Amino acid sequence: MDWLREHPEVKTIRIAAADLNGVARGKRVPARFAEKVLTEGTKFPYSVLNLDIWGEDIEDSPLVFESGDPDGVLLPTERGFLPMPWLDAPTALLPLWMFHPDGRPYDGDPRQALAQVVARYDAAGLVPVVATELEFYLIDDSGRTLRVPPSPRSGKRRTGGEVLSLRALDAFDQFFTSLYDACESMDILADTAISEAGPGQFEINLMHQADPLKAADDTWLFKMLVKGVARQYGFAASFMAKPYNMWPGNGMHMHFSVLTKAGKNIFDNGGDAGTDQLRHAVGGCLRAMPGSTLLFAPHENSYDRLVPNAHAPTGIGWAYENRTAAIRIPSSGPKARRIEHRVAGGDVNPYLTVAAILGAALNGIEEKLEPTPAFQGNAYDQKLDQLPGTWQEAIEAFASCPDIKSIFPAHLIENYLMTKRQELHYMAELSDEETVELYLDTV
Repeated sequence: MDWLREHPEVKTIRIAAADLNGVARGKRVPARFAEKVLTEGTKFPYSVLNLDIWGEDIEDSPLVFESGDPDGVLLPTERGFLPMPWLDAPTALLPLWMFHPDGRPYDGDPRQALAQVVARYDAAGLVPVVATELEFYLIDDSGRTLRVPPSPRSGKRRTGGEVLSLRALDAFDQFFTSLYDACESMDILADTAISEAGPGQFEINLMHQADPLKAADDTWLFKMLVKGVARQYGFAASFMAKPYNMWPGNGMHMHFSVLTKAGKNIFDNGGDAGTDQLRHAVGGCLRAMPGSTLLFAPHENSYDRLVPNAHAPTGIGWAYENRTAAIRIPSSGPKARRIEHRVAGGDVNPYLTVAAILGAALNGIEEKLEPTPAFQGNAYDQKLDQLPGTWQEAIEAFASCPDIKSIFPAHLIENYLMTKRQELHYMAELSDEETVELYLDTV
């Protein structure tokens, strides 16, 4: 309550948790009732964390009619109250996660799934250090055709992509200034911003931190924040995997290293190659990659991004300092030796993505898995095993993957499969325009 006492201007709060698609589900509460939420939590039906992308119940889910649609208990995460700078009225957000009434974590909560993976690392005496890089488009969606919004500075629209262009960044300087101020107020560790290859496409890196839960929280909150600030300026921000057919899609690359409790990077052998444990972590990630694709590409539109020669990986392979690879070992000082996982789109649930990657890496370390040899050159020209090429193929790979079963609770796997099969069925009824309208803001 100290934060609210320091901010008496805040009259309402939002309490919210992430569902399986990463969509924030929650309530609006008058600030004077906040102490009750802090001490007692609140209740949502378990089914609320298992809605489809339209926000509809999953048909025939045992969480709904079969069980009477019972409530779980949502308690505040360690994050506490955060300002919501994109709203006109002073408002605070209180992030939540779900438990059973007897205090057990609810296995269908994606944040709880990540907490279980982190607990495995802790039991092994290890600490994952995680950072994410998020690409997004700024889009004028006021007409029938998506296009680049006019610059708040000049009023002009830029029609092409400009990689690492200061001019492109400066055209939206007011937006980025507001965004970074908001990140500071929300304790989101936003670092470098660059312009990307698509018109109105940008990337912002979030800082490395030795707390995967906070890294995933920051990523989830950052997506919410970017969308909200963009609307303040009269345009949309979208993390949709492929909003434009002719331009590159949006990715969410994840960098990670693993430390001992004493702070030693277990991937660092003092040279460029890295340790056996680095290779084993890569081996685990590669083995789990087909089954994990549904988490890295969770929507129909996701597969428009995962095509050859489109700045997104399609082959299951790894390489040193090679951005065509699904897994890249970046050049760095030995102490910063790390793995970059490049498969996920911007449309993912960050809790599930971070859990899948860290869980697969730990499986590889524990089993001492040897990866296929690192390749050189263009990944698209290599004879590599391929990621699932369609949403349907990814659903079936997820359902049968032993690594997925070792990383995630069976209850979450069942719920996620029911969700994606329902979405696959109903997405077939939508036109291309309706598909874009659905995904533009929701993911």
